[in-house]
Amino acid sequence: MHTVETEESLQRLFGFTRTVNNDSLKISLYSLIIKFSRERGVPHYVAKGLLQKYLIERNDLKQLEESFRMGQEVLYYTDFLSREEKIIFYFRMALHAKNINKYNECIELCELGLPLETEDTELKTRAYLAMINSFSHQKNYEAVEKHLDIYEKMKNEFVVESAKITRALTKARKREYDVAIPMLRKYLGELGKEYRLHIADELLEIYFQIGDIESIAEILEKEEELLPEHPRTPHKYTTVGRFHRFKGFYQLSKGLLDEGIESYAKSLESFGRVNALEEKEKCMQDLLTFHIKVSKSLEVKHIIKLKEAYE
Repeated sequence: MHTVETEESLQRLFGFTRTVNNDSLKISLYSLIIKFSRERGVPHYVAKGLLQKYLIERNDLKQLEESFRMGQEVLYYTDFLSREEKIIFYFRMALHAKNINKYNECIELCELGLPLETEDTELKTRAYLAMINSFSHQKNYEAVEKHLDIYEKMKNEFVVESAKITRALTKARKREYDVAIPMLRKYLGELGKEYRLHIADELLEIYFQIGDIESIAEILEKEEELLPEHPRTPHKYTTVGRFHRFKGFYQLSKGLLDEGIESYAKSLESFGRVNALEEKEKCMQDLLTFHIKVSKSLEVKHIIKLKEAYE
């Protein structure tokens, strides 16, 4: 059994660890707290240590799958977390799940957090939007539209623009292109820079499906105003990667081999930043299809460039 002294020692160590500025040192200290708490039977501090360790490790964009598994360990200890800690945990995990395409988990985690949070905080609003997008990826458009009605009433400044885009994206995913294309084109000119790339990405996807090469070229020309200088989120990195992939596909279809390979290399690098393996495979499939279709061998310099980008 643990004693009052054990609890006080852990409390002091936990308080001190929160003031440390170095993340790797912080992780070592939280690991120590978790180990010590387990040995002494103090599940309260096992839970707090695991949560804080997860919140740091989830920021490593290269290890998103690994840190999500660590987050899942916290699920066994949520009874020992405060309401505030539970809210942060469920919503951060929901966002994390969406970033690694675990749509079921995103929805479940968000639903665990919603009854606990009464305010329309930014974190809750972003997690709610991730849940809506997860329903969209699952093609559950009835759930998307039901939740969008609730989302639009949330009191947060970014709700209005993101709700407009989500409605347009839903039309696009339902292949209602006659409605979706004019909406998306309108928003591409109207909405803030943070949304433009995602709108362009969706339009490129549609134009590729319907074979509208002129419209693809028109969007690709806007590259400078669309691409962020420093992507910060996994979603941004994958969207930048997709932009370069579309560009590479377009360039290869126009016979611009060097430029196309350059774009594919940029695409692979961007996906590599967040370990988006599925997206990297799509790039390689594109290149294989191109290779077979035009029965033209890639030069050694192209293969080297792609290999470096892939790794």
